[in-house]
Amino acid sequence: MASGALSVAQGLDYRGAGVDIDAGEALVEAIKPLARATSRSGVLGGLGGFGALFDLKAAGFVDPVLVSTTDGVGTKLKIAIDTGIHDTVGIDLVAMCVNDLIVQGAEPLFFLDYFATGKLDVTQAKAVIAGIAEGCRQAGCALVGGETAEMPGMYGAGDYDLAGFSVGAAERGSLLPGVVAPGDAILALGSAGVHSNGFSLVRRIVDASGLGWDSPAPFYAGRSLGAALMAPTRIYVKSVLALHRAGLLKAAAHITGGGLPGNLPRVLPSGTAAVLDSPWPVPAVFPWLARAGGVAAAEMLRVFNCGVGMALVVADADAAMALLREQGETVSRIGTIVASDEAASVRIDLPADWLA
Repeated sequence: MASGALSVAQGLDYRGAGVDIDAGEALVEAIKPLARATSRSGVLGGLGGFGALFDLKAAGFVDPVLVSTTDGVGTKLKIAIDTGIHDTVGIDLVAMCVNDLIVQGAEPLFFLDYFATGKLDVTQAKAVIAGIAEGCRQAGCALVGGETAEMPGMYGAGDYDLAGFSVGAAERGSLLPGVVAPGDAILALGSAGVHSNGFSLVRRIVDASGLGWDSPAPFYAGRSLGAALMAPTRIYVKSVLALHRAGLLKAAAHITGGGLPGNLPRVLPSGTAAVLDSPWPVPAVFPWLARAGGVAAAEMLRVFNCGVGMALVVADADAAMALLREQGETVSRIGTIVASDEAASVRIDLPADWLA
């Protein structure tokens, strides 16, 4: 028998195999108050059951259509692990799901998470789930459950993975997109930075720059590079739903992987094109990434949100912008819908120095 090996005669247990049931139970107890704080109308029961129950009638719906989404945070998790900043990736996780719900006109109702790691660190996991609870609070949805998987041998020391799942509802007649037509305006809601897409390229650029995560951020005074890049994805639920309920929203696109060229056409009808010809405020992180990585402007637009977290199509731009500003949004008019003989597309007609 190899030195240090445990014989069956000595007795085996789950903890010796790398799974600590007691740690898992301690985490559940630690996060119960976080979950309770996100409760909303429609939730039945709490954490601890085999499944979560939700009453759509109690939530105020008459003829609802359910809408579901799932997503992750991508390799932004690697920066969280390397920097020890675990309290914001949970917000990212919720944002990536609920922002996809609202572009279909759905109100987020509840959220579930999946947290997987090699060895459960209760402090680390609680920080992540506290971020998830905060994201749910911002979105107005309930954290009704999830799964914590301790899988020794699957993940390196300190590593973990996340997935999120959200369900929303919309009254049958209020689903988006609506009828988009030439002449409609395109509005942009400002992003907080890179959000949760493109981090494989971000990490390559940082490696090439020679900077460390604890180096001062070249684009954000007073913050380390790691902390600046970990700024969480903005959650647009309340402002976009307010615009929709006011009857001012025709279509919305969450600008994630693929950028504006890849996401805006998904909500446009064939025979139309989005012409983007008005520059918008661009967070300083994007010009820095472009310069430090030698990334062309077209590639920046295809990989990153470049300052546009959500693109909206409206008929009455003035009324829509006024309402969104009342909701605390940074909003810009960035283009117009035009007729086209081709499939839905985006045409970029911006000044050469728009990313400077």
